Amino acid sequence: TFDVPQVRDSSFYPSALERGTRTERALNIALAEMYVQGVSTRKVITVLQSLLGPDIALSSTQVSRATETLDAGLQAWRERPLAETPYVFLDARYERVRAGGQIVDCAVLVAVGVTHEGHRRVLGVSVELSEAEVHWRSFLDSLVRRGLCGVKLIVSDDHAGLKAARR
Repeated sequence: TFDVPQVRDSSFYPSALERGTRTERALNIALAEMYVQGVSTRKVITVLQSLLGPDIALSSTQVSRATETLDAGLQAWRERPLAETPYVFLDARYERVRAGGQIVDCAVLVAVGVTHEGHRRVLGVSVELSEAEVHWRSFLDSLVRRGLCGVKLIVSDDHAGLKAARR
C-alpha cells in the first residue's frame, strides 16, 4: 500500500504507478479465458459480476467489443512474420468445436519451431475438419508465406495426410 501525498494546488499521482492497470489486466485475462472457452456473452457478464460485484454494469456490446480486440490480437499473432527455424515439430489433436450450430470433432494442427538459439515457439495453429493432405498442405503453405525457411528437420507422426503434405 502506498500513501499518495495530498497537495493543495494540483493532483499528484506517481507516474511509476499506472492507475487501475493491474485490475484491468486481470479483467482482460479473465475475459480472454472465457472467450477461449466459448462462454456466451450473457454468461460472461454473469461471471464478471460475480468476480467484481453485482454493481458492475456491463452490456453485451461492451463484451463483444472486448472480444473483437482479442480477435484482432489473435489475428496479428497468426499473421506475424516468421524467420529461419531449423527444427519444426508438427502434430494435431482433436477438439470438440462449435461449427454451424453443431458440436463436431476438429483437428487442431500445430507447428512448433526451435530456433538456432534453442528457443521454442509456436509457429502456427489451424483448426480444420480433419488431418487430410489438403488441410496440412494449406497450413504448411501459410507458414512458408509468412517467412518460415531454413528447416533442417521436421518431426512428426506418420499420418498419411501430413506425410504427403510434407513432401
